[in-house]
Amino acid sequence: MATTNHDKTLDRREIAAALLRALERRHEVLDVIVDSNDRAEAVAKIAALLDTDDFCAEAVLNLPFRRLTQAERKKIREELDDLDAVLQWTTAARPYSTGAHFRLRPISHNAVDTALFKARCADQLGDDSEEKVESERRRGTELMDDESGMWLVAEDLSGDEPKPVGFAFGELSGNEVEVRIWVHPDARKQGYGTATLKQARSELAAYFPGSTLIVRTPV
Repeated sequence: MATTNHDKTLDRREIAAALLRALERRHEVLDVIVDSNDRAEAVAKIAALLDTDDFCAEAVLNLPFRRLTQAERKKIREELDDLDAVLQWTTAARPYSTGAHFRLRPISHNAVDTALFKARCADQLGDDSEEKVESERRRGTELMDDESGMWLVAEDLSGDEPKPVGFAFGELSGNEVEVRIWVHPDARKQGYGTATLKQARSELAAYFPGSTLIVRTPV
C-alpha cells in the first residue's frame, strides 16, 4: 500500500476508533458537550476525554443521533475491523502517529535543539562537526529571516517535559514549499514521522499561504 493511501486509511481507522469509544462513553461525551461554552471548547474536551486528536474529536462532535443505534455501532465496529485488516501497521504498533500530545514549534538556539540538530547532521550528512552544524544552522536562520523557509522542532508532549524527537523543514522555491522531515533514530517506527508530516502540512500551509507543499522522502 502506498504511504499516502496508508495515511488516509489510518486516518479513517482513527476516526472509526474514536467514534466507537465515544459511543461506548456516550453519556460522558454528552456531558462534556453540554458543559462546553462553544464548539472549540467541546472539541478540546472530547479530545481529552477520548485521548484523541482534534480531527477525530470534530468527527465525534459531528456524529448524528441516528448513529447511536446498536445497528450503527455494529457497522462502525465492522469498519474498524476491515481497516485494521488492510493496514500495514496501526497506532497500536506506532502509538504516536495520531498526533495526540504532539506539537511542532520553530527551532531555537537552545542546548536541546542544538543537540538534536547535531544528531540530524550526523545521521543525514555524516558530519556533526561544530563547523558543519553551525553552517547548517546559519543557513536555516537566513531562510527564516527572509521568510523563505521555516524549520520546526517536533516534540512529544506526553511526558512531564516536552521531548524533541525530530524536525520538519519547509523551504520555499518559487510557488512551492519543499517539505522534509527527520526523526531521531531512537524515535523511529513509533509513529512520530507520520505525526510530524501531518502537522507539518497544516503548519507550513499557514506559514506559506497559497503555496503548494511538496513532500520529499521523509525519514
